[in-house]
Amino acid sequence: MRISVPAETTDRERRVALTPAVVAKLTANSHQVWIESGCGVDAGFGDKDYEQAGATPASRDELLDRSELIVTVDGTGWVSQGELPSDSTLIGLLDPLWRASDLASFAPSGVSSFALELMPRTTRAQSMDVLSSMATVAGYQAALLAATKLPAMFPLMMTAAGTVPAARVLVIGAGVAGLQAIATCRRLGAVVTAYDIRPAAQEQIASVGAKTIDLDLDTGSTETELGYAADQGEQLNRIQAERLAPHIAAADVVISTAAIPGQTGPELIIAEAVSEMSAGSIVIDLAAASGGNCRLSRPDEEVTHHGVTIVGPTDLVSRSAATSSQLFATNLLAFVEHLCSDGELVVDQSDDIVTSTLVTRHGEVVNPRIRQLAQDETR
Repeated sequence: MRISVPAETTDRERRVALTPAVVAKLTANSHQVWIESGCGVDAGFGDKDYEQAGATPASRDELLDRSELIVTVDGTGWVSQGELPSDSTLIGLLDPLWRASDLASFAPSGVSSFALELMPRTTRAQSMDVLSSMATVAGYQAALLAATKLPAMFPLMMTAAGTVPAARVLVIGAGVAGLQAIATCRRLGAVVTAYDIRPAAQEQIASVGAKTIDLDLDTGSTETELGYAADQGEQLNRIQAERLAPHIAAADVVISTAAIPGQTGPELIIAEAVSEMSAGSIVIDLAAASGGNCRLSRPDEEVTHHGVTIVGPTDLVSRSAATSSQLFATNLLAFVEHLCSDGELVVDQSDDIVTSTLVTRHGEVVNPRIRQLAQDETR
C-alpha cells in the first residue's frame, strides 16, 4: 500500500502518526510510506530520519495524490475539510462520540474511516489500544504538572532547617491515566491516596503504592462491555462527590481522571470541597475537555478559587511528543497489520476490531452507534 503521513493541523499538536522506527517496519514489508515534509519535527524526528527508514518526503498535494491509506493523530481536521481522495482510507483519532454529525457529513465523500477511540478493550486489541497508551503519558504529565504548580516540594525531607512534610496527593479515577499519575507522584515522594468506583481498581491502586478510599457505595455495573467506565447516574455521582469532599479538603493536590466516553465527565469535585482546601493547593482536571470532574475547571485555563488553582490541560500527551508518538505509531502499526492481508487493506466485517472502529464506508456511516448519535444530534 501507499501510506501517507500528513503533518498535524491542530493547534499545539506535536505528535506524529508514524515514527521512523515504525516506517522502517512498514517499508520492510514492501509498503510505500510518504510523509509530508516536516511532519515529525515537533516530536524530534527530521525528514532525514524518515528517508533513512525508507519514507519519501513530499508536499501535502503530492502526499494526498493517489494515497491509499492516510494515517494521522488528530483526524478531525480532515473530516471537516473533506479534502481526501474518495477511494482512500483514513485512520486516526476522529472524536466520533462528540462529532458524530461531522462524520455523517463526511461519509458521502466516499472515504473509509477508522476511529481509534472506538478500539475495544479486549485482549486481542490490546496492542492497538491508542487511548490506553496516550492515557499513560497524560497521567505522567499530570503528576509533573502538579509538582511544578504546587508551591511546595513533593518528598518528605529532613533538613537542618527542619522537616519538610511530604505532599498529600489524591487521585480520582484509577484507569490507565490515574494509575500512572499515582506511580509518578509516588516516585516523586508524595503520599498518595486514590479512589475509583470500580471494585477491581482497588487492588490496582494498592499495587502502585497508594492507599485506597472506600466510600461504601451500593453500585451496579461499573464497566461497559467494551471495558470502559460506565455512567453511574446523577444521584450516585452526587453521593460520591459529597463523600469525597473531606478527602479532597485534606489534599494538597487532586488529580482527577474520571471520564465516560462520549459523555460529560462526572462532577466529583464540588466547589465546596475546593473551598476547604488549603490556599496554594492544586487541582488537575484531566476531564476538563468533556465538562470536567470539577465544574470550576476550564479547558486549557487556570482558575483560582479561594486560593486553590484549578488547571484543565488538554495537551498533556503532546508535552511528551517523542514518547507519545512512539507509542501511538506502534499501536497504529499493529492495527494496520491487523487490517492487511497480502499487502492489501481488507475490511473484514466479521471481525469485532474492524466493526468497532470502522465509521464510514461506501458513502455511509456504517457504525451503528455513531449513526444513531448523528441522528440524535440532528433532531
